[in-house]
Amino acid sequence: MIVVVGIGADGMASLSPASRTELLRATVIYGAQRQLSLLDGTVTAERREWPSPMLRALRNLPADAVGDIHVVASGDPLMHGIGGTLIRLFGPAKVRVLPHVSSVTLACARMGWNVHDTEVISLVTARPDTAVRRGGRAVVLSRDHTTLATLAGLLTAHGRGDSAMTALEQLGGPQERRRDGTARQWAGSAPAGVDDLNVIAVRYLPDERVSPLPDDAFVHDGQITKHAMRAVTLAALAPRPGERLWDVGAGSGSIGVEWCRSWPGCSAVAFERDARRRRNVECNAAASGVTVDVRGDAPGAFAGAQTPSAIFVGGGLTQPGLLDACLDNLTRGGRLVANVVTAESEAAVIQAHSRFGGQLQRFQHYQGESLGAFTGWRPQYPVTQWSVTR
Repeated sequence: MIVVVGIGADGMASLSPASRTELLRATVIYGAQRQLSLLDGTVTAERREWPSPMLRALRNLPADAVGDIHVVASGDPLMHGIGGTLIRLFGPAKVRVLPHVSSVTLACARMGWNVHDTEVISLVTARPDTAVRRGGRAVVLSRDHTTLATLAGLLTAHGRGDSAMTALEQLGGPQERRRDGTARQWAGSAPAGVDDLNVIAVRYLPDERVSPLPDDAFVHDGQITKHAMRAVTLAALAPRPGERLWDVGAGSGSIGVEWCRSWPGCSAVAFERDARRRRNVECNAAASGVTVDVRGDAPGAFAGAQTPSAIFVGGGLTQPGLLDACLDNLTRGGRLVANVVTAESEAAVIQAHSRFGGQLQRFQHYQGESLGAFTGWRPQYPVTQWSVTR
């Protein structure tokens, strides 16, 4: 059995009797240097610091060893911690977790926030831009003392400079400290002496959480699936938690970004031949804190991309071999949705419908505009949509 014991910044002082008993009876304790240093002299077990990379060491733990193996971890080991990794590697029957109060719980207590109303974002290994949001509040787990200034700079760059930020250092320990400011104040210049052991409580301002996003939320050159059409396209794509989308002929990447915002764990791969548009896709993904892998022209750039659950074709459908390449990469049950506006592309989807079935729809949107003293309807280009399940 692998026994994982959570410990706080105050060391053994606030450990539960069960956790203390486990550490006192251990013969070998694995952990990071910081957690191992929190153990006092009553713990006589041999202490083994994790090497780098740690994952390899975890896989090599002798789970079938005589006697239990003990691991010490920070706070709640199942809150973005080592506990979940060990359970994934060895199974729940071979791992016992004794949690301590997590830094997230402590942070919410200091802020007066309900934990269930607060998003938790870990930047321990993730890119800093994945903590950008368009509203709400979050507890951000920092990688080190540099995270505060980096995140403040990103929020300011993406129009969130008014966001309230609180740096909470050494939570639960004798050196606990709190500092309050805004993203704009701390962009590129966080307070001096921030401890590496910190979390950041963020209230994202302005709060602009809407779905789908307005067109002006995206950087684009006119190549964008417009607001109303994005809504019906996302409905046809039917994203589910943890699924991956291929956005082919991505343009601004608006469909991929909306897909990623729809459910936790959703990701997207954008295929776009134009270098300037690829940069727009990257900017739009970063502005919403979502994960989009931006690649070159399809279908050549399909090689090596992770298998999609769904594919959206927003451009290039008349390119020979593109549709067949998309369908070849869909697993059973995967969905493909194609939007077209030209007669040539419409002919291609009608032919595809006759070969593969699915559903054909045509959407005609009208925009109300001034016509002298009155209002008239200006038609937009009609959009033909073909959707099919593999």
